[in-house]
Amino acid sequence: MPKIRTSRSAAKRFRKTGGGRFKRSKAFKGHLLTKKSSKRKRSLRKAGLVDKADQKRVKRLLAG
Repeated sequence: MPKIRTSRSAAKRFRKTGGGRFKRSKAFKGHLLTKKSSKRKRSLRKAGLVDKADQKRVKRLLAG
């Protein structure tokens, strides 16, 4: 049986935390930034966590 390969696209987007959850970057920071407030852009810089409902899916993508 062949080895399971890690999804390279997922590996670049998610990092595992000490508690076993996954860190992710926030969306909506790519373009059209002039209309967004400084406060909003500042909060988008911070890392978010993957939602509990998606944990299993992300874990499967990174199992390799």
